[in-house]
Amino acid sequence: MAEAHQAVAFQFTVTPEGIDLQLSHQALTEIYLSGLRSWKKKLIRLKNGVITGVYPASPSSWLFVVIAILATMYMRSDPSMGLIAKIQEHLPVSQSLSAQCQTVVSAVLFSTLLWFSLIFTMRMCLKQLLSYHRWMFEQRGKMSNTTKVWVALVRIFSGRQPLLYSYQGSLPNQPVPAVKDTVKRYLESVRPLTTPDEFERMASLATQFESSLGNRLQWYLKLKALWASNYVSDWWEEYIYLRGRSPIMVNSNYYGMDFLYVTPTPIQAARAGNTLHAFLMYRRKLNREELKPMGKGTVIPLCAAQCERMFNTTRTPGEETDTVQHWQDSDYVAVYHRGRYFRLRMYSSSRPLSPREIESQLQRILDDPSPPSPGEEKLGALTAGDRIPWAKARKEYFSLGVNKRSLDCIEKAAFFVTLDDDEQGMMGEDPAASLDRYAKSLLHGKCYDRWFDKSFSVVIYKNGKIGLNAEHSWADAPVVAHLWEYVLATDSFQLGYNEEGHCKGEVDASLPRPQRLSWDITPECQEQISQSLAVAQALADDVDFHVFSFRDFGKGMIKKCRISPDAYIQLALQLAYYRDRGMFCLTYEASMTRLFREGRTETVRSCSNESCAFIKVCRRLLRQASEKHQNLYKHAMTGAGIDRHLFCLYVVSKYLGVDSPFLKEVLSEPWHLSTSQTPVQQVELFDMVNHPEYVSCGGGFGPVADDGYGVSYTIMGENMMNFHISCKHSCSQTSSHKYGGQIRQALRDMLQLLCPDQREPSRTDQSQTKKDL
Repeated sequence: MAEAHQAVAFQFTVTPEGIDLQLSHQALTEIYLSGLRSWKKKLIRLKNGVITGVYPASPSSWLFVVIAILATMYMRSDPSMGLIAKIQEHLPVSQSLSAQCQTVVSAVLFSTLLWFSLIFTMRMCLKQLLSYHRWMFEQRGKMSNTTKVWVALVRIFSGRQPLLYSYQGSLPNQPVPAVKDTVKRYLESVRPLTTPDEFERMASLATQFESSLGNRLQWYLKLKALWASNYVSDWWEEYIYLRGRSPIMVNSNYYGMDFLYVTPTPIQAARAGNTLHAFLMYRRKLNREELKPMGKGTVIPLCAAQCERMFNTTRTPGEETDTVQHWQDSDYVAVYHRGRYFRLRMYSSSRPLSPREIESQLQRILDDPSPPSPGEEKLGALTAGDRIPWAKARKEYFSLGVNKRSLDCIEKAAFFVTLDDDEQGMMGEDPAASLDRYAKSLLHGKCYDRWFDKSFSVVIYKNGKIGLNAEHSWADAPVVAHLWEYVLATDSFQLGYNEEGHCKGEVDASLPRPQRLSWDITPECQEQISQSLAVAQALADDVDFHVFSFRDFGKGMIKKCRISPDAYIQLALQLAYYRDRGMFCLTYEASMTRLFREGRTETVRSCSNESCAFIKVCRRLLRQASEKHQNLYKHAMTGAGIDRHLFCLYVVSKYLGVDSPFLKEVLSEPWHLSTSQTPVQQVELFDMVNHPEYVSCGGGFGPVADDGYGVSYTIMGENMMNFHISCKHSCSQTSSHKYGGQIRQALRDMLQLLCPDQREPSRTDQSQTKKDL
């Protein structure tokens, strides 16, 4: 237990001669350096807080205003029109200062007030400018003069070098749509899914709701929109995520994959060393607010509020509702390997460990032969099972003593790391099946070797492959994807490995060993762990997953046909589902609303009258269906969606204790097809032309409905699209592989329908595709 002694700053013993005090200079030095690092971070936060607080102005602009006012006064002119004299009359220290000093102080105070007024005016102007969304509805490549002027004004009012959170005070609030507009769009979305009699009944309920209860509920929502930063997000996080009592594994958490064709090193500890160091580099950028707040290739800022809880965050279970806890800083990660938990410090003498040092520390964990203590190996199953048993167990068995200290260590860690003994990735005689296993491993693993409550868990496999499992309540997938892309690119293109496959750099041999966490898990607690594991295992075994890359063509070919790639894929999913099930279904596509302050997501109801008509008829309607989908997507992004508004109206009705048959029926409709595109946000980090092998397979999630599909897709470069399909074995009507085949065929058929002059993929092309998979 050498590491335990090194963690003690001083020891004392009582002897007949008195107290023998023994100080550890190394420990005291570490305490000093740790405190120094903490104060540096506080100063950086303070500096960034000042810069962000006065944005779009800069702190130096205050001095410019003061000098300008003093200069005009020196020229015997009064720019304040008498206000400086008024301030001078009411100075509390006027008797102890000379007349000249009083004038200067008054001028400085006036200049400061003028400066704040200018900042407020600029911020309000920028807020109004960012409320303009007509640019979204213009044809690609045909920008109107109004939009050109708007872009110029946004650039003028945005300043030169905004920090990550600079725009937070200037982002517009998400608007509350009119009840009649939401009801109208809702009825339009369900028309192709209902019979005439069913639609007539639903229209009657909607009309009754709109003319009576809807206006009353709307009044409360508008009041909340005036008071709160976002009228949706807090309720969405609370009622959709945190109040869910079923397992978050599979049902809520999602995953991200490694490079598809490349494994930079087969050495597990080395890959982990670079990966963990890259996470620290990203966190440093995040703390310094050096990340760009703008969307890819635009001047439009996106809300960065979700980034605040990326690290040092965990979801804590409760009997009625969970909570998301975030700590300001953490200098270590929690590591799991072969049933043991370790605390690995990521800093030494106030500096982050180098990749080679992290590799050395993780190798110590891999070489540690000690067995897990009773109940420790499968402890993580508590986070994979139902939430109420976990909340009760946490309160009963982990609220005191050694268990509380060890649990605190995991929950307060920067993030969670699993050193997995399995080998994953696209490999073996059946690469396609290996990708399916890889996806399931990242989604649920063994149901106890991930800590599903952490903001994200990094998985390092024995063969050097990596992956990520993320908890959903604190943020949405695009935020985590931004982090993951940075880590993958930094690992391979910046940090790199030596000829032997180890991390570069030297090792400080005096680093203390990783600290093994201790547990005292009673037989009663072990029984609860077993019960949670049984629930989680049944859920994991029921998941049917299929992952594939479509390389016959990509967004390059689709754009040549003048169609939105996202709309094209959504229509292909609709066509594939119709061929698979012989019917249309309510379809969910996630769209971000981060154009607004604290915005999260909105639903694009992809199954429309136009998409159903296209599937039934011909090519001309394909373009109409694509345009309709794009219009629905843009409405969702600009706050004019359907589902979040109806959801909030429903929440208000529950608070008021009134029932609405219309809202109750709307909120109970199942999403048989739940889809989401994971955008590639940092294209500049990857050279897909010269290094096409360095492409990630994207990520996925579990099915939302027991008898439905979950589909995640990523458009990679110009010639590749990746799909992750999930459903449940227990439903005889669904099959991920069968639906995947329908998607492939739908993509090809639509291209021939849309662009008949384009050649069919040859058998050679198809064989090559199968070989690639």
